This record gives sequence, structure tokens and C-alpha cells, in this order.
Amino acid sequence: MVQNPARGAAHGALMDSVYKGQRHIYDLTRKYYLFGRDTLLEGLDATPGMRVLEVACGTGRNLAKVGQRWPGVRLYGLDISSEMLKSARKALGGEAKLGEGDACAFDPVKVFEEPGLDERRFERIVLSYSLSMIPDWERALDYAASQLAPGGELHVVDFGDLSGLPGPLAKLLRGWLARFHVATRDTLGEAAHRIAKERGLTLTSRRGRFSYFQLHVLAARGAD
Repeated sequence: MVQNPARGAAHGALMDSVYKGQRHIYDLTRKYYLFGRDTLLEGLDATPGMRVLEVACGTGRNLAKVGQRWPGVRLYGLDISSEMLKSARKALGGEAKLGEGDACAFDPVKVFEEPGLDERRFERIVLSYSLSMIPDWERALDYAASQLAPGGELHVVDFGDLSGLPGPLAKLLRGWLARFHVATRDTLGEAAHRIAKERGLTLTSRRGRFSYFQLHVLAARGAD
């Protein structure tokens, strides 16, 4: 099934409207409720020369931390919001290749102007609290998995089903998140399992305290 370009453009315009002002305070405010991001980054186990892509890289906060924690890796960041990319470029300078594109249908060769990417792809891919903002999130997850190099890993962190929180608190949080066009993906684990099975990947999963966040790693086999 082909991604609808008009739908992607509409979502990009929505994200620009949401983050045009928020991008200036995004990192300061999100650290109080986007838990599990640093746990994900610590688990990348990246080595020098690896290509690390963050899909929906936002302000570049995670990529900057990847570069600090795993020196020598090659950083790439994709986002559908041109506004967020302004912040990412300021934060990362020339330390990463950044490009605008749809998580469901981007062409890495065109986005990053690097012809070899159609063959080499990425050894590590990160989706950090992005699927909860992408309407066609299962497609985005599957497409990210399709961009893995042999032996590569897709690391995902996002809101969990909040089942460990008191009912009224979970309802209040969901309502508050909805104001920012965020929806918890309660079936993310099932989707990750299905995609891993279809693509011959291994899957490991864990949940944070109170099921507030969930972490999934989809790993590809090494080259024969």
C-alpha cells in the first residue's frame, strides 16, 4: 500500500503549527514526562562507524546524546516538521545529517543525499516518543524496520498503556496528551511482535514502572 503524500503533508503542517513555538521549550518541559529515553540510548551499544538514524528526531536532543555516549558513530535525523529541524540544526550543527521527510515513506538517499544508503542502510534506528504522534504509526514502525542493515537494531520507546496508574490519573494523562495530538499506542507490543515475525527479526520488550513507558528492540540477522 502506497503512502498518501497529501496525508503526510497535512501531518507535517500540523506538526509545524504545534511546534513552531513549543520547540523553544520542548527539551526543558519534556524531561519531566518522557521517561525511558535515556534507557533506550544506553542500550544502543553502538560502535564507531555505525550509522544511527533517529526517525522523528525533533530538537536533536537524543542524537546529541548518542554522539556523546557513542563517539565515532555517524548520526542521521529525520523529521516531518521543518520547525523542529530548525532546533535540531542549531543543536547539532554539522555533527549530523538532517533531513525533512515522512516516517512512513522517506527515501534515505534523497533525504540525506547519500547514494550508498540504499545498499548499506542503518545499523541503529531510534523511534523515541514519536509513534504516539504519527497517525499511521504501524506503517512507520514497519518502514523503520525495513531500513535496518544486516545485524542492525530498531530501538523504540513510547508511552505504555498506563495500566499501573490509578484509573482517574491515567484518564487525566490521556486527555492532557490528546491536547498535543498524542495518543498512547496500547497495541504497540503486538504490532512489534507481528512486524518482527514478518521480517524475520528478533524482538525483546520491557515495560517501565506502572507501565508508563514501553521499550522494544527489533534486531535483524547479520550478513550471511
